[in-house]
Amino acid sequence: MPETRSTCPYCGVGCGVVIEHDGTRITGVRGDPDHPANAGRLCTKGSTLHLTAAGQLQPQVRALQPMRRAARGQPLQPVDWDQALDAVADRMAGVVQQHGPDAVGLYLSGQLLTEDYHVFNKLAKGLIGTNNVDTNSRLCMSSAVAGYKQSLGADAPPACYDDIALARTWFVAGANMAWAHPVLFRRLEDARRADPAKKLVVVDPRRTETAEVADLHLALQPGTDVMLHHALLHLMLWEGLVDPRFIADHTTGFEALRDRVRDCSPAAAARVCGLKEADIVQAARWFSQGPTLSLYGQGLNQSHRGTDKNSTLINLHLATGQIGRPGAGPFSLTGQPNAMGGREVGGLAHLLPGHREVANADHRAEVARLWGLPDLPATPGKPAVELFEAAADGAVKLLWVICTNPAHSLPDGAMVRRALERADCVIVQDAFVHGATVAHADWLLPATTWGEKDGTVTNSERRISRVRRAVPAPGQARDDWRIAVDVARRLEQRLPPRRADGATLFPFDTAEAAWLEHREATRGRDLDITGLDWAMLERAPQTWPCPEGQAEVTPRLYADGRFATPDGRARFVAPAWQPPAEPRDARHPVALTTGRLRDQWHGGSRSGLLGRLFAHAPAPTLDLHPQELARRHWRDGDLVRVQSRRGSLVLPVRGTDAVAPAQAFVAMHWGPEWLAGGGVNVLTTSARCPQSRQPELKHAAVRLDRAELPWRLLAAAWLPADQAMTALATLRAQYGAFGFASAVPFGREPDARVGVLLRAAATAPVANAVQSTIEQALGLDHGPVLRYADPRGGRRRALRLAGDGTLQALLLGGDGEPPTWLLQLLQQQAPAAGYGRALLAAGAQPPQPLAPRSPQVCNCFDVDEARIVATAAQCRGSSEQRLQQLQQALRCGTRCGSCLPALGTLLQRHPAREAQVA
Repeated sequence: MPETRSTCPYCGVGCGVVIEHDGTRITGVRGDPDHPANAGRLCTKGSTLHLTAAGQLQPQVRALQPMRRAARGQPLQPVDWDQALDAVADRMAGVVQQHGPDAVGLYLSGQLLTEDYHVFNKLAKGLIGTNNVDTNSRLCMSSAVAGYKQSLGADAPPACYDDIALARTWFVAGANMAWAHPVLFRRLEDARRADPAKKLVVVDPRRTETAEVADLHLALQPGTDVMLHHALLHLMLWEGLVDPRFIADHTTGFEALRDRVRDCSPAAAARVCGLKEADIVQAARWFSQGPTLSLYGQGLNQSHRGTDKNSTLINLHLATGQIGRPGAGPFSLTGQPNAMGGREVGGLAHLLPGHREVANADHRAEVARLWGLPDLPATPGKPAVELFEAAADGAVKLLWVICTNPAHSLPDGAMVRRALERADCVIVQDAFVHGATVAHADWLLPATTWGEKDGTVTNSERRISRVRRAVPAPGQARDDWRIAVDVARRLEQRLPPRRADGATLFPFDTAEAAWLEHREATRGRDLDITGLDWAMLERAPQTWPCPEGQAEVTPRLYADGRFATPDGRARFVAPAWQPPAEPRDARHPVALTTGRLRDQWHGGSRSGLLGRLFAHAPAPTLDLHPQELARRHWRDGDLVRVQSRRGSLVLPVRGTDAVAPAQAFVAMHWGPEWLAGGGVNVLTTSARCPQSRQPELKHAAVRLDRAELPWRLLAAAWLPADQAMTALATLRAQYGAFGFASAVPFGREPDARVGVLLRAAATAPVANAVQSTIEQALGLDHGPVLRYADPRGGRRRALRLAGDGTLQALLLGGDGEPPTWLLQLLQQQAPAAGYGRALLAAGAQPPQPLAPRSPQVCNCFDVDEARIVATAAQCRGSSEQRLQQLQQALRCGTRCGSCLPALGTLLQRHPAREAQVA
């Protein structure tokens, strides 16, 4: 079986993968043991990549040919490529000529390859003459970028993955590494196992799986990170734990910071942050002992003060000299596979290639010379949220959305919908057809995706890896950079010439050609890669900077104490602490936070194709502290209306002490594809950081009320794998009939059958036509089907049994919660024929005992919590020995390792039986 080495398309860890294929189909995937980022390890998502490329899925979910919508509200219809490219170029040229270049906006993605990014950036800024090109990296990394540049002078993470093992203390802030970056967390666990004296400090409002295993969990109030950082420095100064020589020799601005933190004592911070003073003191001492590696993510970045949070954390490293040393430094965890590469080529509205700035005249002149142009537009473009606000206001007439899904991911979802509806033309370029933004597309351009593309990406530690094509593109899909070149060359014929010599700006016929032009743009810059070539990248991943003539790569920056600022000194920053953009008040008394699930990634365009990746979290929930449920007389599963200042959403509630009282949590993945009402981001605010322009997606003030939706519907079926995603799309199309609805797949691919599940609720029975459409999608409209109907009472039941007596499909509609035991029968594929009339009676309890499935813990081997707890009671010895025995018995935690934190917690909570007796 042929094999192709490539890179995982999920998070910014940048894991190497080996793609197994037969030349036309991807048949398997495994971690690349020779890739320095992961050394063969993969998480649950990466290890199931081949299943998302299964042949039976492609016709259902992939964009396979160009399509156009003759009028808004009508279905997309296929067209040929020349017709699509000519029409797109005509529309763009027309908008530029009638309204000016800034009436065009391009919205890119951190999932694009560096070569894709480069061509699109050049198309917008060089050819069209607008800086209105931004990326969804604005939603995840721009505060980290602004913090690095503000404090250290360049967008360059100074540490590397090897520092995880070398650190003595890990300071994890606003990141659930165990779920969001599990392969890196495996490294941390390995180092901790080798030296139990190492300390893990986790700063997070929730008790996440990462916090669960920490030596110290600082469960601060949302948005109070700056106050915490100031208090840590206050204590370090008070106890003489800073490095005066490093401060004097290598930094500026310390006096202003010292004055700022004078009143930020641990006692004062404890009151603001909701922490124990002693815990703040302990964290400061561990941090200062070093070497300390800070690992931080969206909890810091997605804030209207995200840059302040980043820079005040960097302050701690500068004050203690913990930067440029093995095992030490501030290390931002990148959320997307090529957010770093996008910034390298200038793929943000204020950037130019090579970490240059649009606002800098010298930088504009340098890039203009490189591209053979007389000039470049001088005004920075509109960042992501402002770009869509301008479209909603009518200023931006044409939106080109490439490889991302703003209808899901941008804050203030109602505003985003207005933008997509008001824009004269919306072009969506994507590999998949089921994203919420596609529903607004006037033109859909089919793109290639993982396994079909060729180019490069840069991971969190500045390491450039090759992405390689293993199989041909399906249908008529084309590479993203190729589509951009095809449009650009047509635009050159429709717009005034930009180059005096008349030559094309886009002479690219391969991804390598685009990369070579990008490489030249880095010459002399902090990210200089002129010492690399394509052949070197073919042999092994490489880290920047690597200028021409340099013999070795640079894994760790600033070891010489010289920073990327004009004077070579790092800068202390001294902002005042400010509360969240939306503080809680009497009308909105609950702080809503958002975050990630273990087995899903972003909007789920790819990970959401697999039922097995929903097994760990099979339904959207609003997590509240049990005290909140008790006070409001709510139970698990009750439907609750969550109301913010922008919109409302109905969610089932779940009690968990991982969330503090007066706080709530919902996973970011539940967008409009998975949840009726527009998805999670109808609630979030577009308030944004003044430096980074990153929105405060992590926090919104909300009120909670019981949702009065007495009529409930539960529908599910096992369907052939080549039909399930189509059926799921049909179920989602019915969301508008309900006050609450959520549809997801279930099952264990690559089974020949895939499960499809719809949960829904409404104020009254929905129209018969809607229920009939659902029945038809689930195969309940023909053949031998058990039925019961009470139109006057609003009750409807339909069930189909397979030939072997198992339940194949069901629809249960009526007042009150449907009996979940029937769903259990179906999902567990247990014999059902013997239940007889009880199936149609659908009582609240099964006529004979039916053990419910406990929550899944291990995805790789489908091991649930009940089996783990039962086996743990028989495991003896130390924690390490008990874990080994558990793994030998059940295999859980032996493949991807994503469940290891949960296994450790369960072993701790459930001691061996003999210990219980003692």
